[in-house]
Amino acid sequence: MNQDKVKEKLLAIEDAPLEFTLIFSGKKSKKVNGLYKVQSREIIIHNRNFKTDEAGQNLLLYTAIHEYAHHLHSCSRGGTLSSRAHNSEFWAIFHALLEKAEIKKIYKDVFSVSPELLKLTDVIRNKYLKNNGELVKEMGKHLLKAHDLCTGIGVRFEDYVDRMLRIPRTAANMAIKMFEYDIAPEVGADNMRFLAGIRDSDERKAAETALIKGKSPDTVKIAVRGKSENENPVERLEKEKTRLERTIAALNKRLNEIKRELAQK
Repeated sequence: MNQDKVKEKLLAIEDAPLEFTLIFSGKKSKKVNGLYKVQSREIIIHNRNFKTDEAGQNLLLYTAIHEYAHHLHSCSRGGTLSSRAHNSEFWAIFHALLEKAEIKKIYKDVFSVSPELLKLTDVIRNKYLKNNGELVKEMGKHLLKAHDLCTGIGVRFEDYVDRMLRIPRTAANMAIKMFEYDIAPEVGADNMRFLAGIRDSDERKAAETALIKGKSPDTVKIAVRGKSENENPVERLEKEKTRLERTIAALNKRLNEIKRELAQK
């Protein structure tokens, strides 16, 4: 498979708004398998890093898709990239390209070739991710009960979390939300925390379903972020105004406290 064939496959996965060049370096690199040059819009593949058999060429294509994702990410930003190239936007683009390539049978999932790895994946998902999610969700149930008990005896639940449990308040609140929202534990505790932060129930359910169906967290987060960015601009500005007003009020309060302390010195 030569460089022209690889470029042809990339364009068959998804067309690019801006022209790019794909080059085989003819070299072997110990540092990277490939790279993308933003200014010249060049994808460089160190093709000597890969074997010429089917598995090796599939890995080469995996690298090419990765670098192509950088190009498409750059296209979406007018031909530029920030210093942090591997952000959520990039990973969402990359994972979407891999899915399209698998559907079109251009590329074969590199993780599916190892039966031992697939078996281990099932163990990690079911024994650890799911169980951990169930434990955190169950803790949320007990924390909610503790909240009611604290209210009953006239003490602050936040103080109980701080002094008795000695865990961050945000973690306690998220665990409670996981229980109240009845979030599926099979997505794992980290994804459950992300889902618990989505206020809209329909959006939260759609995001949960996407994760269960195999979408990557970054893909789902970008989709949720895109929906929030498409909300009414006036509403978005009003929300930002409210946040800023609260921040200013808190800062003024603290400033006055410091002034009083200084006056007493």
